[in-house]
Amino acid sequence: MGWTIEQRDWDDAQGEALRAAQRAELDARYGTDDHEPGTPPSAADIDVFLVATDDAGEAVGCGALRRLGPGTAELKRMYVIPASRGSGVATALLRALEAAAVARGWTTVKLETGPAQPEAIRFYQRCGYREIPLFGPYVGSELSVCFERVLPSP
Repeated sequence: MGWTIEQRDWDDAQGEALRAAQRAELDARYGTDDHEPGTPPSAADIDVFLVATDDAGEAVGCGALRRLGPGTAELKRMYVIPASRGSGVATALLRALEAAAVARGWTTVKLETGPAQPEAIRFYQRCGYREIPLFGPYVGSELSVCFERVLPSP
């Protein structure tokens, strides 16, 4: 199966539906809707938002980048619908986001996930991310596990 990965506006309807599905899944995993320390991403602070669609045009995944500082971005709202997990679309999305970061001169991508998301932790580790101390708004959070990857030079 092939995918199309394209940049979209943050308020794109398919992107909003994916983010709503992600929120519902995380609310169920954590048993609360209060599982995100820090400021939720918005159109005002997201630099890149990508949506992956399948051959039928159905949205199957998304991910975003928010600039943290010189050379560093944070991965936000990385999500793939359950039916498409294990298909390779998550890796394709992540690599497309990393390419977008490199194109902007960013050298490092950081991210936060949580202990109730072991599949995500394994995924990021397989993709070359290493666990780092909690950063920024996640410092002191018992629901956060943070990772980063220094990106290859272009």
